[in-house]
Amino acid sequence: MTDLPSADGPARGSGVTAEAATLRTGRAVAAVVLLFAYNGLVIGVYSAAIPTLQARFGLAPWQMSLLFILVGVAAITSMQVSGRVADRAGARRISLGAIPLLAVAVVGVAWAPSMAVLCVAGVLLGLGNGGIDVSMNAIGVQVEKNRPRPIMSFFHGMWSVGNLVGASLLAILAPAFGRDAGRTVLAAATIAAVVGVAVFVLAWRIVPETAPVVHHDESGRRTPIPAAAYVLGLMAIAFGLGEGTAYDWSGLHVTEVAQVDVTTGSLAVTCVAAFMVVIRLSGDRLVTRFGRRAVTRFGGACSALGYVIVATATPLPALLAGWSLVGLGIGMIAPQVYAVAGHTAGGRGLAVVVTFGYATFLLSPAVIGFLVGQVGIRSTMYLPAVLLLGLLVVARILPSRGEPDRHG
Repeated sequence: MTDLPSADGPARGSGVTAEAATLRTGRAVAAVVLLFAYNGLVIGVYSAAIPTLQARFGLAPWQMSLLFILVGVAAITSMQVSGRVADRAGARRISLGAIPLLAVAVVGVAWAPSMAVLCVAGVLLGLGNGGIDVSMNAIGVQVEKNRPRPIMSFFHGMWSVGNLVGASLLAILAPAFGRDAGRTVLAAATIAAVVGVAVFVLAWRIVPETAPVVHHDESGRRTPIPAAAYVLGLMAIAFGLGEGTAYDWSGLHVTEVAQVDVTTGSLAVTCVAAFMVVIRLSGDRLVTRFGRRAVTRFGGACSALGYVIVATATPLPALLAGWSLVGLGIGMIAPQVYAVAGHTAGGRGLAVVVTFGYATFLLSPAVIGFLVGQVGIRSTMYLPAVLLLGLLVVARILPSRGEPDRHG
């Protein structure tokens, strides 16, 4: 791979290029924020619409699983292609192409008159999500390389903010449509699509070009993806399972264990999301002070402790505190892993790591559901705790304070 600039400053050798100067500007930061926030907005609307779609079509669990599999396979396929194209031609083109795809897809999901149309829209959503997921992280990595301090946690925080806004749109719009779920979902999706048009116009103007990443040695032979990318992928499995379990099972867990109503139980999801946003918006300062390795280890320990609490406690305040620790800890991990993957192996390395994390996130509901049926919901919480504790060991691959983010 070419000797690209690190997060600690410009590349060694010649002076700062015009491209590097562009990537270190506030305009470049705003462009990456725009991409992360819009992706989060669309996924938030889609996720909040799932119960309505299930009721509209009377979907059985296997049919819902089919939809999720189609979306997931499309996203994973798009990630692999996008990572390689981003390395060869720059990530700007991928991100710009993904925005209209997401806008069309989210309206298609909300409007779909049949299961077949819903599946087609789901595939488009997966393609757009996979493409923008890799490309926005790839651009974010190059922006970070040309700035004096880390900024990836902030970018991921903007995704979480967009996701929270998208999910909240349905609750905000529901009274205006007499709580007609179908019309509410369509209105929220239409807003997301209209915002997408504005985002595309603005992104066309401000998303920077990124340098191609060359994967050849001095003799011209193509170099393999560094082994470090696959180790980072294992870390993505740990936080993917932890995050997926938190979002999919925390509400049900609190409802069952604390014996409260579902509305009160849903506070667990709110705690996870809120603390994840808070730590991501402030995480870059921690990385600057302590380094990626220490931040990731603390995140693993914090989220593992949270899972141990929810596996053993019963009172509602203790359970909500446990889920808050889960959100706080996991929110620290993904930005560091993705950043080092991009610094280490460019877009194709990001594609590997994002795929590992995304696939685990998709599979975690089924894995956790099986274990819940076998050993109960409380004992099942020890699985993500163990995996997250493992990060304390595996995180040694990440740079400590003062070390560059690139590894061979």
